[in-house]
Amino acid sequence: MGINQTWNQFVVKKGNKSLVLHTIKVSSPSSRADVAHKTGLNKGTVSSLVNELLQEQLITESGPGQSSGGRRPVMLHFNQIAGFSIGIDLGVNYLLGTLTDLQGNICYEKKINYSQLSYEELEKRLVEVIDFLTNSAPSSPYGIVGIGIGVPGTVSTNGEVLLAPNLGWKNVDLKTVIEEKYDVPVTIENEANAGAYGEKKFGVGKTVDNIIYISAGIGIGVGLILNGELFKGSKGFSGELGHMTIQSNGLKCRCGNEGCWELYASEQALLNEAKQLGIYPEGNNELTLEDINKLAEANNPDAIQLFEKIGDYLGIGVNNIINIFNPDQIIIGNRIATSEKWLKKTLENRMKTHTLWYQHSDLNIYFSELNIHSTALGVAAITAEKFLNVNFEKKALEV
Repeated sequence: MGINQTWNQFVVKKGNKSLVLHTIKVSSPSSRADVAHKTGLNKGTVSSLVNELLQEQLITESGPGQSSGGRRPVMLHFNQIAGFSIGIDLGVNYLLGTLTDLQGNICYEKKINYSQLSYEELEKRLVEVIDFLTNSAPSSPYGIVGIGIGVPGTVSTNGEVLLAPNLGWKNVDLKTVIEEKYDVPVTIENEANAGAYGEKKFGVGKTVDNIIYISAGIGIGVGLILNGELFKGSKGFSGELGHMTIQSNGLKCRCGNEGCWELYASEQALLNEAKQLGIYPEGNNELTLEDINKLAEANNPDAIQLFEKIGDYLGIGVNNIINIFNPDQIIIGNRIATSEKWLKKTLENRMKTHTLWYQHSDLNIYFSELNIHSTALGVAAITAEKFLNVNFEKKALEV
């Protein structure tokens, strides 16, 4: 048999196996006949691939299901605890780590807050969180299948953090550092891209195909789901819309530009404005978003007015994005989503008065229900999906 023919058979088998597992994953429990019907594959092929997946412990089978006549079928289930994925949202002032099963359910999580850490200090905190999650993982056939880390910066296609201005990072190869320490595959992704994927998989974006996810934390990142797929651009650099200019000769940004959107509509912009207004928490601790939320909840007029101003600035950028991409849905996520109650009015007013009239129809603006979990869940899901495909490839090459 020629090399090309062997390779073609491997590719076809790998694709079929992925299709069978995906079908079981999304419609568990399923019978072999159900899988054959939904995939269009013949029963013999499905039976062979199912046997492999059972041996690999990626699926399980249970007693007979309901019958529409004749012998009751044995049911197949996706084994979501065959392994576990670690997803990390590495923010500028917080780090959230989640341990999820292969279906994206959170088993354990750990969050820490900090301020202005060096790279070395932040790497130490990252390792602490990963160690905690690794040690918390239940026993499973595959253990930790990978670690995904979402970072607020530009990430190359090979996982190098080229620039993360709000962290003070440039050309940081975090992927290699973590892979060498833990000896598992590591995925580094822009945090807004991961957040957009998390919303599409698990959040309010499940039913639509064109989503703009705006991650508003210390800075602003934007993740794009276009035609149902994560859009990253030709070199992975799309979505840096937090650095679009909305103010000519405006404030100087760490990226080197002036008047960037994130300087006016982010959590950091909110904190800077609050300090100028003389808003300080009791006990003179470092001012936080949570402090301003509490003041607004207590009907403090300065806090409410401040949120309304930030909401209007958010609307300016959102308006530009709508006119460029014509999405089905805008999702505001990350930490500032906790302030929806006070941001929403001025944001929506800006949409009504400045968005082109024909863009209004059926456009939905949401604040994330996943809150700060979008990025961690998204990058954990990307990691789990990579594991499943690699697992097929290794098994297929052994045949």
